Amino acid sequence: MLPLNQFHVSYFMYGTALINALPVAKVILIGEYARLGKKRESKAPFQSELYKAFLISLLVFAFHIVEEAIKRRWHGENFATAYYGIRVNELLARSVVIFCAFLPLLEFRELRRVLGEDNFWSLFFRSGATTKTDAD
Repeated sequence: MLPLNQFHVSYFMYGTALINALPVAKVILIGEYARLGKKRESKAPFQSELYKAFLISLLVFAFHIVEEAIKRRWHGENFATAYYGIRVNELLARSVVIFCAFLPLLEFRELRRVLGEDNFWSLFFRSGATTKTDAD
């Protein structure tokens, strides 16, 4: 962030990005509560992760459309004008970025699910720790 200050990049954008992350986190929790992607957990973890990331990205896309329509309605537009004024290509670009951001997050969650809580945490936070597997 410091080098960007030379180019007069406002730090306000970083603060608003953090605030905008809260509704996305809420959408993730709603997706978990709705058990999105649970049917695919019997597949390979990578396939399950891709499917869940896709579903949650679609959910975020839908919430963005509703949020944008409500925001435009709040500013006095009627519903037809509000939906017509939404730039779908911008929302699709956001959804692609969110999909790519969800991949590592959901991969770690799938690893935790497959390995188990204790093995997962010992893998990352214990130095020199080895875990016993069924082959040992």
